Amino acid sequence: MRIGELSRKTYETDVNVKINLDGSGKYNIDTGIGFFNHMLCMIAKHGMTDLDIAAKGDLDVDFHHTIEDIGIVIGKCIKDSLGDKKNIKRYGTFFIPMDESLSMVSIDLSGRPYLVFDADFKTEKVGEMDTELVEEFFRAVAFNAEMTLHIKVIYGKNTHHMIEGIFKAFGHALKEAVCIDSSINGIMSTKGTI
Repeated sequence: MRIGELSRKTYETDVNVKINLDGSGKYNIDTGIGFFNHMLCMIAKHGMTDLDIAAKGDLDVDFHHTIEDIGIVIGKCIKDSLGDKKNIKRYGTFFIPMDESLSMVSIDLSGRPYLVFDADFKTEKVGEMDTELVEEFFRAVAFNAEMTLHIKVIYGKNTHHMIEGIFKAFGHALKEAVCIDSSINGIMSTKGTI
């Protein structure tokens, strides 16, 4: 089992995450942010990844610290659970249609952190969560997992649908990228390391 588990405590947040890349999509998530809880469940369910998250943060200030710090810890857990990355596919790309919207996520577990985020959300909030924090979350995940991550909402009108499509597509793309392929001999790179 490829499992990553980490706690991170600062003056602003207290975050505990456990991820099992070889899970079945089970989740137990409590961030104190309703819409964000819902989105993280999408990663677990659609990525067939078991995900336990317990987080407390300075939500009276705003949601930024909590969402970013959860992204940091999830990213580190993904990196730790992958170990030497032998026999993984490395790449994953997925499109999700969500009613009128279409979102795409593409991942390279390259060891080179990078984020391209292209989404034009129609509202500033969904529930109580600022929509600009979606990008901050995925930046924290990408840089701490050391993945190249491209996210694009190709089109859409309903912000909830657009964001949900992103999180579902991320789950599927991650599942594909971390998949073990017995036909891959060692590391999927001509350099012999990633």
